[in-house]
Amino acid sequence: MTSSVHDDEAESLVGLGDETSEFLWAQPAQGRRGPKPKFSLDAIAEVAITIADDERLDAVTMQHVADRLGTTKMALYRYVPGRAELDAVILDRVLGEPEEPRGEDWRAVLTAWTHGMHSRVLSHPWSVELAQRPHTPGPRELAWFEAGLGAMSPLKLRGSEKLDLLALLVGHVMSLVRQLAATAAPEEALAAGLAPILAARAQDYPHTAAAFAEAAQEGAQDDALSFGIERILAGISALVAAR
Repeated sequence: MTSSVHDDEAESLVGLGDETSEFLWAQPAQGRRGPKPKFSLDAIAEVAITIADDERLDAVTMQHVADRLGTTKMALYRYVPGRAELDAVILDRVLGEPEEPRGEDWRAVLTAWTHGMHSRVLSHPWSVELAQRPHTPGPRELAWFEAGLGAMSPLKLRGSEKLDLLALLVGHVMSLVRQLAATAAPEEALAAGLAPILAARAQDYPHTAAAFAEAAQEGAQDDALSFGIERILAGISALVAAR
């Protein structure tokens, strides 16, 4: 991470280092003297998130955020050291706190956990880029870890296996959100694009042609999220049963 607060665009490409993690986890000073700050970190984050939603993640610069707030870029640095720290804050705000788990069925809890993650990220597809950069999780993101791992507490899995399971579920979510950000119905779009090709060359790709034809008849396209969750958890269930 660059030491200059003016290089905020370069900072954002590096990922989150120790200084960024410290900023994200810092608690507000208690009994702080002096005038009340003009802006709050939540207000700054809300503006940055709105810019990313309305335009794109690349449009979230310190200057742009400052302009929206009606202040100067230098004044904004009093609240946020740079773009990397701002990225960390908005990712944590977008993820939010996970919902309280319901029931004791670990598969049902993890299914709801994954759907919840998907819903949060899909609301702000640009957050996938931030989530997949190397970084130290913030308080809200770590709450997702805690909730997911808590659902696995009765399972005979090693700690590394539990973390790998979360990585599989989150990776599944992120991959699908990336696809949905490009097109609302990726499987339908793929099928439409391949239709004339498979019609002309079905004999060269018989298994592909048959699979797409059957999927169209079943009307079961674009259900990759639930299918993936079910298969991942079924595999873990088999592993636990074998032990």
